[in-house]
Amino acid sequence: MGMSRFARWTAGAAAAALLVAGCSGGSPDDEPTSLTSQKLDWGRCKATGGSPAPSSDWQCATLKAPLDWAKPDGETIDLALIRAKARGGKRVGSLLFNFGGPGGSGMSMMPSFAPTVSQLRERYDLVSWDPRGVGASEGVRCRGDKEIQAAEAAVDATPDTPAEETAYLKDAADFGTGCAKDAGKLLGHVSTTDTARDMDLMRQVLGDRKTHYFGISYGTELGGVYAHLFPKNVGRMVLDAVVDPTAGTVGHAENQTRGFQRALNAYLVSTGQDPEQGSRKIADLLKRIDAEPLPTSSPGRKLTQTLALTGIILPLYSEDSWPTLTSALESAEQGDGSELLALADGYNERGASGRYGTGSHSQRVISCLDDRQRPTVEETKKLLPRFERISPVFGDFMGWDTAGWCHDWPVPGQHDTPEVSAPGAAPILVVGTTGDPATPYEGARKMADELGRGVGVMLTWKGEGHGAYGSGSDCVDSTVNAYLLNGTVPKDGKVCS
Repeated sequence: MGMSRFARWTAGAAAAALLVAGCSGGSPDDEPTSLTSQKLDWGRCKATGGSPAPSSDWQCATLKAPLDWAKPDGETIDLALIRAKARGGKRVGSLLFNFGGPGGSGMSMMPSFAPTVSQLRERYDLVSWDPRGVGASEGVRCRGDKEIQAAEAAVDATPDTPAEETAYLKDAADFGTGCAKDAGKLLGHVSTTDTARDMDLMRQVLGDRKTHYFGISYGTELGGVYAHLFPKNVGRMVLDAVVDPTAGTVGHAENQTRGFQRALNAYLVSTGQDPEQGSRKIADLLKRIDAEPLPTSSPGRKLTQTLALTGIILPLYSEDSWPTLTSALESAEQGDGSELLALADGYNERGASGRYGTGSHSQRVISCLDDRQRPTVEETKKLLPRFERISPVFGDFMGWDTAGWCHDWPVPGQHDTPEVSAPGAAPILVVGTTGDPATPYEGARKMADELGRGVGVMLTWKGEGHGAYGSGSDCVDSTVNAYLLNGTVPKDGKVCS
């Protein structure tokens, strides 16, 4: 999952500047022994968040971390961890995984991702966790299921009239109020910097001298922030589907608008369509849906323009899903919004019972604490023509999202862009995919450059989709495996096609 409501970094990331300025309190090396010496009570995992309990191969435990890292001896919160122990005899250590979001649950994602990284388990304990504010780790729920469904039906995320604009901004402010009510004091302590500090505490409690890490999407920004704070503690680190650390709020929205349009163009070419004509046809469909939402097979629910956009976005994450998009668009053209609604429900974590997941809630509380920039409605309106030139399909939504996502948020953001420079760190493998829709390829090169000479090592995959490892490239997989398993650092600039 990046900077817009469609794809906050799963996308698909941000926050060290405040720490550098001395405002977050405490040195990165002053954790009290009451925290660093705690013993984890690993046991059988339980079902969480509607997901069944993983097999007995997996163990779960609870880590105590400070609520406020400026007061490490103060109040604590619980962080939920999951692991599968290494199978082989030559164990390197723990390999931490963050799957992005922000707001992705490692507790639910790690077991499903394990087959993809099965070779890595020969030498590593596979470890993930729900970051603070997520899922089983003091997760936040900002509004109830009925309220979410009502907002989906009533709120236009690309407002065309003053009344729609007022409703859009009121909904955004109400969401923030709900987050503050549910999260309480935690709302100001879920930043990427806080989670990076948690990661180093994990390293110590897990008994590792170095932090070995695999970050995907937003997890790449978390990895970069960690490397900046703890360069000497970096072991073997892979950043895949990379967030551009130099982009601010508007820059990220532009990047994603460009990335999703590129992916849509590639999809249209694959179906024999001209990208410009095909995009215009989809944009026209969305305008018709905006004027008259489509009926669906889901009782009492119609397909709105915003839900239709969300349904189009989801299958662009993976080339394997493009046929699903074709079917859904054809049905919508014929007046049936059921398939696009089902895709949107998948993205929005809506189950068959009408229960919604809270990933998007966690996503928002983390990103709005990280991001200081708050474009006004007036500033956004001036930007809209630029967004629409980038993409006639996604531009309007992505542009409006810069004003709405953190509108009237209860706590201030921490920085404009995160600090990820990591002089003195071990080489970090940065993997970029040329057709990545959510975290466009250019961000990977910028991350490698920001990490610093001799630290950021660039690997390019000429492919489609969000994330390269495990996506069908033997070249990518073997390069990453050689680096993680044997410490073999590839030549900077290696290309896999």
